[in-house]
Amino acid sequence: MIPSPDEPLALLGGLSAEAFLREYWQRKPLLVRQAVPGFESPLSPEELAGLACEEAVISRVVQERGGEGAWAVRHGPFEEEDFLALPETHWTLLVSDVEKHLPELRAWLEPFRFVPDWRMDDLMVSYAAPAGSVGPHVDQYDVFLLQAQGRRRWQIDTGPVDEDNFLPDLELCIIRDFTPGQEWVLEPGDMLYLPPRIAHHGIAEGPCMTWSVGFRAPAWRDLMAAWLDARYESLPPESRYGDAGIPVQDNPGEITGEALDRLIVGLREAMNGGDREMAHWLGCQLTEPKAELLERLMPPEPCSAHEARHVLARASTLERHGAARLAWIRAEEGVHFFANGRQHTLAPGAEPLVRMLCGDMSYETESLRRLTHGEKGAETLLLDLCRAGVLLPVPG
Repeated sequence: MIPSPDEPLALLGGLSAEAFLREYWQRKPLLVRQAVPGFESPLSPEELAGLACEEAVISRVVQERGGEGAWAVRHGPFEEEDFLALPETHWTLLVSDVEKHLPELRAWLEPFRFVPDWRMDDLMVSYAAPAGSVGPHVDQYDVFLLQAQGRRRWQIDTGPVDEDNFLPDLELCIIRDFTPGQEWVLEPGDMLYLPPRIAHHGIAEGPCMTWSVGFRAPAWRDLMAAWLDARYESLPPESRYGDAGIPVQDNPGEITGEALDRLIVGLREAMNGGDREMAHWLGCQLTEPKAELLERLMPPEPCSAHEARHVLARASTLERHGAARLAWIRAEEGVHFFANGRQHTLAPGAEPLVRMLCGDMSYETESLRRLTHGEKGAETLLLDLCRAGVLLPVPG
């Protein structure tokens, strides 16, 4: 259950979600001793390595080989022999989107949902051999670093990082000259929150595992590029510049001020498309799953409308697919619901249904059916979500 905004949380060192977001989020680091008291990782290093051997899993091994710039990165999937060939020290295995592959771990992300779901990226789990590290670096996203096993020393520098202070010709963005201002050793259950662009360096003191709960922030340049692509596809080819009624120019080589005004206005209108269109596009864009996870979102077998109705009629409980991304926008004309990059527009009365779908991870089917009663398009929405594999029956 999502806590109330003013409830003190052990996860945040006794701060409420409201106080944390006001004082720390995207502002400054926070160290919390025993954020999860007595935490024991439900995932073993061997299970993590097994996950990294699967084809659909995003994984990598970072190895430090000594000397400036002597870093190597290998991407999965791996074989068992790859791990047997690694040295005893100075390497780290990182596996992304673990909660999407192991749905039983999704519950561990629930306490972090005081930040909107559309901002959450994934649970990344790392295993480090003694002295294992990925080097001093900065991230472009907010992250909560929860120590799961063993001990890790974290060093941070809150000062700005010069763009030329990175080791050249590396796949990793490792800081060349790193002078930490603070450092702590984290033990199981301890957690460190870091805002974006805070330089940090984690070094394993013996074998250890760390859970990283990351929150993505879309880059303006990426959003702009995607938006312009969408606008390009939506504009008919016959939509062009027009200048009916122009006067004769005294010099045909001049682009006049009047022509520039028409060009600039037309280009802005072509790029803009209006706030409503942009809002709907953003809902789709922000719920679009990672390309690497699209295969996992497909139902095991194609599901017909008849089969989806059978699921809704017979299953007592449904659950959200672990890789599904849901969001909604309230508007004057109704409710816009987004699932994995697709938009569904419903009447205002469907808001309770949409709230339940986005707020919960599992659902009593009877409750969903009750909320669809009398709401145009609501039953069709549930059928579409079942057919798309977003809603799945819970075996019982």
